[in-house]
Amino acid sequence: MLWTLIIGLIAGWLAGMISRGSSFGLFGNIIVGIVGAYVGGFLFNLIGLNAYGTIGGIIVSTIGAVAFLWVVNMFTGSKRRRLN
Repeated sequence: MLWTLIIGLIAGWLAGMISRGSSFGLFGNIIVGIVGAYVGGFLFNLIGLNAYGTIGGIIVSTIGAVAFLWVVNMFTGSKRRRLN
C-alpha cells in the first residue's frame, strides 16, 4: 500500500510537470498518480503491452496520468484556450 502511494506520488508529480508545468500538491499528486496507474494499465493492456518493475510502473502511471489530465482538461476547459 505504501509503495503504491509512493509510485502514485511520483507519477502524479511527473504528469503535473508534463501537462501543467507544476505539481498538484502532495495529495493531488497521489490521486492523479493512482488514477493514472489504472488508466495507464488499461491503455497498455488494450495495445498488448506490459510493464514490469518499479520504473515500468512509474512510466505506465505517468502516461496514464497525463492521459487522464488531458481528458479532464477537455471537459473542464483550459484557461489557455481562447475562442476567437
